[in-house]
Amino acid sequence: MSQSASRAVLAQTRMELILTMRRGENVLVTVVIPVILLIFFASLNLVPSGTDSGLDFLVPGILALAIISTGMVNLGIATAYERYYGVLKRLGGSPLPRWGLLVAKALAVLALEVFQIILLFVVAHFGYGWHPHLQAVLAVVAVILGTLAFSSLGLAMAGGLRAEATLAIANGLYLLFLLLGDVVLPLDHLPAVLRPIATVLPATALSDTLRAAVVPGVTTTGFSILTLLAWAVIATVLAVRAFRWE
Repeated sequence: MSQSASRAVLAQTRMELILTMRRGENVLVTVVIPVILLIFFASLNLVPSGTDSGLDFLVPGILALAIISTGMVNLGIATAYERYYGVLKRLGGSPLPRWGLLVAKALAVLALEVFQIILLFVVAHFGYGWHPHLQAVLAVVAVILGTLAFSSLGLAMAGGLRAEATLAIANGLYLLFLLLGDVVLPLDHLPAVLRPIATVLPATALSDTLRAAVVPGVTTTGFSILTLLAWAVIATVLAVRAFRWE
């Protein structure tokens, strides 16, 4: 990447972040709601985790939800409306190459996720005395694969569906993953008929992998990592095939 292209990508990344912060609904979904859910469930001790500390179950689940909200909901809906209003078409014809725009969006997503993770860790630690035991490599793998999977799902919807359909489906999937994705409700508390479905959801794989990465004594299985990897690959292929600029 040339120096001029790098500067252009960084400038577009900054603009993506500024636009995200200016959209109140984006701030609500990506920053406010995960923090509110963490405070609500932690304060009322509503998570039936089956462990000594409900926070050991809850915090990684909320971290997963933050990644889902940033990659799938925020990126997907914002990109869908940029496509609807012709913004993508105009940006595609600008000096910034199309791959540069996608890289800028990816960097903006990662930057926002870093902020979310730090904020949630601070709230959990100083508000409730939660102490993570970080396995850095596993945590990075989980965040990267989760970001790839959910960002690709968001881009696939944004590039292949009408903006209104993307809005509805992204929010619907967000609620589905919240309820069935091992985020605030353990899988063994779900009805038996739903457990096989929940087990293979990307949200479940991400939640379980993050749990193993920050909670002592919790080990992840190869199934969770492979499931998350499979979703990342499938969603990326789907996004590449479905995405249209106009």
